[in-house]
Parts: sequence; C-alpha cells; structure tokens
Amino acid sequence: MSWNVTTGLDADQLGLLVERVHRALVEDPEPPVTPGRMWALSLNKSVVLVLFLLRQNPVQQAAAELFGISQATVSRRWRALLPVVEKVLARHVPDPAEASAGRIVLIDKTLVPTWDWASEGTALFSGKHRDTGFNLQVAATLAGDLLTVSAPVPASRHDTHAWRQSSFPQALAERDGTGDLGHAGSGLLTPRRKPPRQERSTADKAANRSINTLRAAVERATAHLKDWKIFATRYRGPLARFSLVAKAVTALTFYKKGW
Repeated sequence: MSWNVTTGLDADQLGLLVERVHRALVEDPEPPVTPGRMWALSLNKSVVLVLFLLRQNPVQQAAAELFGISQATVSRRWRALLPVVEKVLARHVPDPAEASAGRIVLIDKTLVPTWDWASEGTALFSGKHRDTGFNLQVAATLAGDLLTVSAPVPASRHDTHAWRQSSFPQALAERDGTGDLGHAGSGLLTPRRKPPRQERSTADKAANRSINTLRAAVERATAHLKDWKIFATRYRGPLARFSLVAKAVTALTFYKKGW
C-alpha cells in the first residue's frame, strides 16, 4: 500500500522518513518510544498515523478505528513521534534569506482556526474572521514556490504586528516584496486604500490590479500549505503544541517538494 493519499508522501519519501525516524530513535539515549517494543502498531504504521493526523485531521477516535488500535495508543504515538518527525525533516527547511536572494517576495497571511470557541475577546479571537486561531505569515516567490512560514501569532493581532514579530523583516531585508492591505505600514508594496468617501482613481485601480495579479502566486502557495488539513480545518490539539505542528507541516511541505 502506497499511503500517498493518506500521508501526502510518495512511497520513496515515506520509506526514507521512516528510516530517519528509526535512526533518530535508536540514537536517542532516552527515546520517547522504543522501535522494538511497538507491538500495538509498527514504527512504519506509527509514522503513517502521525502523517495521517496532519494530512487529514480526523478525530483520534476515527484514526484509532481505521488503524485497529485504541484512542490512547493514537494519542501516545502522536505525542511521541511528532517531535521526531519535525526534527528529522528540519534540514529540508531552507534558510529564507538564502532562498529569497535575488527574488521578489510575496507575503500572505492565513488563519488556522482552533478549537477554543469560548475565547471571543481573547488573544485567539479574530474580529475580522469571527473565529479563533493563529495567524501565520507565508512568503513565496513569483512562481508560487514556498519560501518560509512564520511562527504562529494569536489571531487577534494585526497583520502588521504579526509581520514585525516574525523573522521576516530581518530574513527578507533588502528584498522587493508585496503584501495585502493588512500589511500597510510594513514597508511592503501593498494595494492602495480607497480614500474616505471617495472612489479610487483610475491609476489606483490599475496599480491594485497589477499587485493582485502578482499576489495570486502566494495565495496558491498558501493553498498548497493547507493541503495539510490540520491547517485548513480546525486544529483540535493542545494550543501549546501548535507551534510544533506548524513546524512539522512546514518541514513536510518542503520535504514533499524535494528541498
């Protein structure tokens, strides 16, 4: 079985990832789980399980039924192996300053919704989206190739704040870049706002069309990032672990594309 639809990786990529995870566990003096003692579910199936949870974002009870194990085993493998998967794939995440050298950089932001529905008025609640979650800043090239993804910021914070809190201003310094209206004041080229109680001029409309045409590429990159449904649907795990999840998904995206 190739597991391509389940995990998002082809057979060769999956096999290499399992080998790296096995090596990391063997070399770890205090491994979170011992490969030789994984009776309920083999290491190969356990890595598939972690990728399945990231790619399809099912509830753990559904994953347990599909894999023929208990929900408790799903939870244990998820907690133990997600950090290992992120660690062994971190080498595939390029340095954004090097990857963007000589390129125009397109910036987008996206909301990853979370389970914290009771947090209206708190740091995770986005008044714009009327939902709770984390703000991720995404950088891509004019060809739509992903360059980097920022650390998550509570969704209540403005896009310009999220930009400044990220590593983007330093990593992408001296690059020509564009953002959307939420990035006004960041130093990026952004569409022109409509003047109060006036219509945009013909020149402003033409400029905005040109910028929005360019920005279609970063929107495609963001859409591909959200092929990992844990970003596209609702993240239900502990909020403290979302940063690790974001790193793992970013690393998997680059790994899948062959970086």
